[in-house]
Amino acid sequence: MRLPCRIRFGKALPTTHLSSLFTASYGKGFIGRGRCGIHFDKLRAFDIRCNEPLLHNNDQFSPSERQAVASIAGLYGLRMLGLFMVLPVLALYVEDYQAATPLLLGFALGVYGLTQALLQIPLGLASDRLGRKPIIVGGLLLFVGGSVLAAEAESIYGLIAGRALQGAGAIASTLMALVADVTREQNRTKAMASIGGSIGFAFLLAMILGPWISTQFGGVEAVFWVTAFLGVLGVLWAQWRLPAPQMGAVNRETQAVPAMISGVLKDVRLLRLDLGIFTLHLLLMAGFVAIPTVLTDSLQIPVESHWWVYLLLLGGSFFAMIPAIIAAERGGHMKPVFLAAIALAALSLGGFSLGFERGAAVALGLLFLFFVAFNLLEASLPSLVSKTAPAGTRGTAMGVYSTSQFLGAFVGGVLGGWLLPLYGVAGLFAVLALMTLLWLLVVFPMEAPRALSGVVLKYCDHDGYAHELEALPGVEEVVLVAHEKTAYAKVDRKEVDWGLLRPYLSE
Repeated sequence: MRLPCRIRFGKALPTTHLSSLFTASYGKGFIGRGRCGIHFDKLRAFDIRCNEPLLHNNDQFSPSERQAVASIAGLYGLRMLGLFMVLPVLALYVEDYQAATPLLLGFALGVYGLTQALLQIPLGLASDRLGRKPIIVGGLLLFVGGSVLAAEAESIYGLIAGRALQGAGAIASTLMALVADVTREQNRTKAMASIGGSIGFAFLLAMILGPWISTQFGGVEAVFWVTAFLGVLGVLWAQWRLPAPQMGAVNRETQAVPAMISGVLKDVRLLRLDLGIFTLHLLLMAGFVAIPTVLTDSLQIPVESHWWVYLLLLGGSFFAMIPAIIAAERGGHMKPVFLAAIALAALSLGGFSLGFERGAAVALGLLFLFFVAFNLLEASLPSLVSKTAPAGTRGTAMGVYSTSQFLGAFVGGVLGGWLLPLYGVAGLFAVLALMTLLWLLVVFPMEAPRALSGVVLKYCDHDGYAHELEALPGVEEVVLVAHEKTAYAKVDRKEVDWGLLRPYLSE
């Protein structure tokens, strides 16, 4: 007996598409064309019921996805809050440590980036074998241990050791892999955006809380004790709130593949973006070797008031960059907005080099412009990597990108600590402005990126499957990985017909 089941998509489809792409066989429970149709019993992302739509346009988070993404984003934010809180205060208290020098201060600021860069991809790969949660909990325990070591340090070398141990708990890539484990393909981009938002909020909150905690509770060691407490909260959060799903197959859109690293490093388009995030975090870390002392010594702003200075600078710059982000992402002006942001960073750094002693209004105005540029670039670069990476390489491309980011933080701290005693604040920021101009020259020839996104699709081994996928509207590039039984594609989000593509999406 034929059951009264029907198929309904989120929007009406042309009759020609329905007739050419979809046929129904109730006896086999099969829809599709050619040899690679989509079986009803495999469409777990959709409701399949009699007297109900077999397929519907459900791109909202399910309750389990919403809870999982909130838990991962919260954990990511807690860890980054702990790492960032020391940034605006360490330079103010460096003289409290034995054997401290500006160079060693810079090393202490940036060394977490070195250990994180070295370990994030290996720990992500280890989580594929040992499970996500053991690696996450172990990384958080290292973070707690490093925070306690830094809080108890009396010499600059003990502080450096503590910061290095903090960075050794490099769980970023593991958390990204966990996102892929607990979300459906159509919701993964939103999940990544949620985590990106938690990182941005953690940075803003850290720049406010760091100065406030240090002045209210006894210096930079209090910041490290709070950081240790946050790490303990993270461990408890991971144990009780973090999902522990069965790991699926390798997802090259979210996980790094060692065999693909050399190919990613040969892609000039991606190398420009890696250089960009390296330079951006170099500028940030080198700048904060000097910025806290400029506020106190040159601008005569008491340490007790630094928190509201950062609140105004960072909070205001966040809202100021929103129109530019909209113009870049929705208006299709990514390249001009991106280049303008780099130029603004160079001008603000150069201006700060010349004008930081000309009063608080001038200096703070220039810092405001720098943070507008920084926030805009920090938001734009991951999007550019996602758009630029070839199909099936996004996970590896993002792994190399993140490694470049952390290496930039390390080099920036060391460079700032080396330049400051040699050339002073003016010389340091002049060098940073010149480096930013060189970055602008390197990226100027880049092509304007298209609005492409990577998706994971169901796999089929017949010869015409790739052509079948490429014939769908908006599908630009298809890569089949036979040994993983997975297909990867790049789609143009402005042209793709999700109603037609949806049955091919992987879980």
